[in-house]
Order: sequence, then structure tokens, then C-alpha cells
Amino acid sequence: MTEKAIMALAAALAVAVPALATAYAQARIGSSGAGTVAEKPETSGTIIILEAIPETMVILGFVVAIMIIMRMA
Repeated sequence: MTEKAIMALAAALAVAVPALATAYAQARIGSSGAGTVAEKPETSGTIIILEAIPETMVILGFVVAIMIIMRMA
């Protein structure tokens, strides 16, 4: 494999792995959050924040991928 191909694979993995982890985490948080909001509606704001926190992993992975791609050019 050439150096550019390896860097392209690294950029793809920098987004894909956190995206899968985020999907798993949000599935768990979402199902638990739905039960919590059903019992205590006042916790809805906290649950929304807890749903948004795992998204930072994907955003950071995207930033790393951009940095890798910029280094390729």
C-alpha cells in the first residue's frame, strides 16, 4: 500500500470508529432516557444533553480526519 492509501484508510477509520461507538452509546442512552422521562418528565433537559454528549466523539473524529487529509495534500 502506498502512503496516501494508508492515510486515507486512517482518515476513514477516524470517522467510522467513533461513529459506531456513538451509535451504540446513543442507543443505550436513548432507551434509558425514554424510561426516565416517562417516570419523571422534568428530567427531559438532562436527557437531551446526555444524548448530545456522545456526538462530540464523531465531531472530534471528523476533525482528525480533516487533519489527516490536509497532510496528504
